[in-house]
Amino acid sequence: MSSHREAPEISKDPVADNTDVYAFRSPDRPDTVTILANFIPLQQADGGPNFYEFGDDVRYEIHVINRSDRRSGVTYQFRFTTEITNPDTFLYNTGPISSIHDHVHWTRPQFYSVRRIAHDGHHAHESELLADHLACPPVNVGVRSTPHYASTFTSAAVHSIGSGRKVFAGQRAEAFHVDLGSIFDLGTLRPFQNLHLIPSAAAVGVNGSQALNVHAIALQVPLTDLTRGGHEPVDINAPASVIGVYASASRRRSTIRHHGGKDFDSGPFVQVSRLGNPLFNEVIVPMSDKDRWNAVPPSADDEFVKYVARPELAELLPVLYPSVFPNLAAYTKVRADLIAILLTGIPSGVIKGFQNFTGAKPADLLRLNLAVPPATSPNKFGILGGDLAGYPNGRRVTDDIVAIELRAVAGATIPLVDPSFTADAAAALLTDGTVDSNGRLLNTFPYLATPNSGSEVRPGVPAT
Repeated sequence: MSSHREAPEISKDPVADNTDVYAFRSPDRPDTVTILANFIPLQQADGGPNFYEFGDDVRYEIHVINRSDRRSGVTYQFRFTTEITNPDTFLYNTGPISSIHDHVHWTRPQFYSVRRIAHDGHHAHESELLADHLACPPVNVGVRSTPHYASTFTSAAVHSIGSGRKVFAGQRAEAFHVDLGSIFDLGTLRPFQNLHLIPSAAAVGVNGSQALNVHAIALQVPLTDLTRGGHEPVDINAPASVIGVYASASRRRSTIRHHGGKDFDSGPFVQVSRLGNPLFNEVIVPMSDKDRWNAVPPSADDEFVKYVARPELAELLPVLYPSVFPNLAAYTKVRADLIAILLTGIPSGVIKGFQNFTGAKPADLLRLNLAVPPATSPNKFGILGGDLAGYPNGRRVTDDIVAIELRAVAGATIPLVDPSFTADAAAALLTDGTVDSNGRLLNTFPYLATPNSGSEVRPGVPAT
């Protein structure tokens, strides 16, 4: 969770594994949109000597949908190259790394290119190389190897690439918080585990991603970079003000492994991972279809509607928490609320003064109405908390996704589309009891916190 180890095959290929996607109007630059695509889940900060890095053999992409057929209108493509500056050492660095351009002590720097591709129908009609050989920061090895990490590396690795665009690619602290150990122990929510089928005393949630890192691709671009025809989005009710966002990772179709360790990749790129809405493949799609979901584009999501219409978790909650969800247990209609939130966007008239509807054709996309300004006082529960700038209108780093989606699946959003239904009282209270205890977020791009330091992390305590 959010999409960490969410499918059997991609869990074996973490370098290509999407973990989270965020899309929001930048609070400090409201004429721009920030999109964050995180990869390589559950990184231990002390993971040397071969620290985590992007894959040179992976094509990472951020897709923006501004077309009625749910196909990409704009794609930002990222390719990485790793250099070895000292072939005679096993060390990631042979002394303190002084900057992102220190190739004396830093033995394995990474660089990347950014390409913007505009699509017309099934084909790209404009491809522009925005930048090449941009430097990534090193991972946060520790206080001696990467001293003063925040002041030395973060801002230096934020690159301006023209036309009001900024980009960053490198290690950051995990911002997604979840009680990973408890939730997958038969759906236990510690604050309510006294009501569980196998009860124990209620407790505070444990953040399973605390002190872990990810690798983030962060992009900040003008609003008009994303809209069809480059128009200025000002009308919340206008269909053209809404975009859909997802990220993907692709590998070459064939890999030939040679004796001696040098592999050769050939053939076209094939998508092996994707992510739009948080928790979609993790919680909605059953095990038998998870790998297929990762392999197809959102425009092919018709086959997964049945899992959203009748989600397994909605059936499990009344079983795992007896007598807590009687109204949810009795509800037999198609979950039109979840179909709207996850697959079509919310039409006008459901929530006063808001819509992010992209049409009846289903597609798992993170939908963002660009005409909604950033919130002056953000609410972590997003639209459920009365904040139209939060999830499921895009997704901000501070949105409490686990709580929001738990409440939605438990029936809190059914009355929006079916006034005859009364949500169970517990639906509006659900949470896993965690907070973001991973690191202090930045107020400016790339917003994600400084990565956790390898030499300063303390391993967890084994359970008794």
